Amino acid sequence: MTREEFYEVLENVSASRESRLECARLVNQNIYLLPHLIDKLFDINAKDSCKAAWVLEFVCADHIYAITPYLDRFTKNIHNIHLDSAIRPVAKICSFIVQAHYAKDKNPLKNALSPQHKTQLIATNFDWMINEHKVATKVFAMETLFHLGKETPWVHIELKQIIERDFQKQSAAYKARAKQILQKLKKQEYHKLP
Repeated sequence: MTREEFYEVLENVSASRESRLECARLVNQNIYLLPHLIDKLFDINAKDSCKAAWVLEFVCADHIYAITPYLDRFTKNIHNIHLDSAIRPVAKICSFIVQAHYAKDKNPLKNALSPQHKTQLIATNFDWMINEHKVATKVFAMETLFHLGKETPWVHIELKQIIERDFQKQSAAYKARAKQILQKLKKQEYHKLP
């Protein structure tokens, strides 16, 4: 399949779960299409950039390690994404990446996620936390920042302040996840006590 043929397929992806899954299966079975999908994701003003984000989320849910060779490009450019329907899946991908990086089992993301990547993830996810974004984006950002704060303690401090500051004015879904994150942060603090 050529790049142009793949973009025609991507153009026909709908918001339905089955449509997104079908395109993700195509990419997973033809991994050479992944760079084309990422190119479309970062063509941020194209109407198909959101579709690329939806499909990439499903690709990463199925096989997160596929993104490993593209971490530089992904982390350098995620802050440019501005369409809400693209930001949510990208925030979820960030969460997948850090969960894999901090998982106990050996995997390609353990060594591939560099300090520079982490810095870029921290900056973008804090932006999503403090700016006007949908709850799902903020929830995934919380999770990402919680994991990244394991190595960078100031991240936990800032995350806790943001959650506590915004807690009362957020939705029930935000509050539910925020409570979970605050409990995890409290456990982290407890384990650090002498």
